[in-house]
Amino acid sequence: MTPEQTTQVAVELERLRGTIDAGFARVDGSLALLVQRSDQTDQRLADHESRLDALEKSRWPLPSIAALMGLAGVVVSAYALVGR
Repeated sequence: MTPEQTTQVAVELERLRGTIDAGFARVDGSLALLVQRSDQTDQRLADHESRLDALEKSRWPLPSIAALMGLAGVVVSAYALVGR
């Protein structure tokens, strides 16, 4: 290789290195953004889980109310039958 060709190869390799460095920087930035969004999603999911747990603990005891309503229906029916 001639000295001129060697210089041209060195210049092209330097340009290629710059392009690769810029690409890696862009990929690193994108990955950092994805990690940040993932952390935010995990935080929101944990918040929703805690809110759902609080709602489940404070809900009305629906099976107990249904049993009491059924018992009240039986009592009213028995009263109606006895009253005739």
